[in-house]
Amino acid sequence: MKGLCILGATGSIGVSTLDVAARHAHLYNIVALTANNNIDLLYEQCLEHHPEYVVVVDESKALLFKEKLKDSPISDINVLSGVLSLEYVATLDNVDSVMAAIVGAAGLLPTLAAAKAGKTILLANKEALVMSGDIFMQAVAESGAHLLPIDSEHNAIFQCMPAGYKSGTHTKQARRILLTASGGPFREMPLDQMANVTPDQAVAHPNWDMGRKISVDSATMMNKGLEMIEACILFAMKPDQIQVVIHPQSVIHSMVDYVDGTVLAQMGNPDMRVPIAYSMAWPDRFDSGVEPLNIFDVRRMDFQEPNLERFPCLRLAYEAINKAGIMPTVLNAANEIAVDAFLNEQVRFTDIPVIIERCMEKFDVKPANSLDIILEADQQARMVSKQIISELNH
Repeated sequence: MKGLCILGATGSIGVSTLDVAARHAHLYNIVALTANNNIDLLYEQCLEHHPEYVVVVDESKALLFKEKLKDSPISDINVLSGVLSLEYVATLDNVDSVMAAIVGAAGLLPTLAAAKAGKTILLANKEALVMSGDIFMQAVAESGAHLLPIDSEHNAIFQCMPAGYKSGTHTKQARRILLTASGGPFREMPLDQMANVTPDQAVAHPNWDMGRKISVDSATMMNKGLEMIEACILFAMKPDQIQVVIHPQSVIHSMVDYVDGTVLAQMGNPDMRVPIAYSMAWPDRFDSGVEPLNIFDVRRMDFQEPNLERFPCLRLAYEAINKAGIMPTVLNAANEIAVDAFLNEQVRFTDIPVIIERCMEKFDVKPANSLDIILEADQQARMVSKQIISELNH
């Protein structure tokens, strides 16, 4: 049996991972589950999967969780708290695979710790690569860790790569990646109406069930911008080799264009259990619990180029990766602060790219060659973004 640690067990990826693991309980031992503060769902997960360890990052919630366990049938679970505990459980000796599903910069350190420990990393946290791509890939190479992408697009690309392909390596056989995007809920909304978009509208994604932050990123297409940066790192491609393609039906999850004119596409129903099951079973395959794709229900597939006037966040992502160094870290930090402010109704939807661009303008490019530099840039960009939001509101 493989020992599995799930970082971010109560999020949508964590829930789907446990669903897949339960279908193959003879193959997986759930060693550790982590959550930030959703202790009610975490308790239900513990009842079903009985992990050895639980991490509740919020210390006050961890104390409440310990109380819930006292007179329960799972009172023997070890309950830890704080961010350092995430790194601890991700590097336990009996953990073989780590599902890295903590959203945002908070997922960087435990995922990097798992890479250094040589674990098989199922990477759903794109920010870890966006912030520290070179350092992260170096850790993977030095430790012999396996890195399997979970984002449906990167998983699709990985599946379409040549046999024996390993993440982080360049293949001369592929000349271009076609990175598909649904276009989100505002693909056809008149531009003059976008300033009035509400948080509830922005999180109502037409095809995918995702958390609030990622749903807003999808609506602005920053999600695709971060995925483009991640694809550059994962597949050792240049930004001009990554073509974003709006495909509203979300049937094709991405494509690889080969030098001989062949284009390979991975297709399937839009359900995250497909890439999760592929990565958990790799290099084999097993049942994901997802209904087979009925090609006759698809009827048609549409493709169009993204309008950068409608989606300026995508333009900013290309600018950040072309400038390189700390700029992807600055982009990501500014976006996290801007999206949080939007969800809390402090700024308008159309202010999100404005905040990010103004923040990026305040930073000089410098190499992101140490974790200290990356974390400092992340913190500074958050402070600058909050100041910009304060100025917008006055």
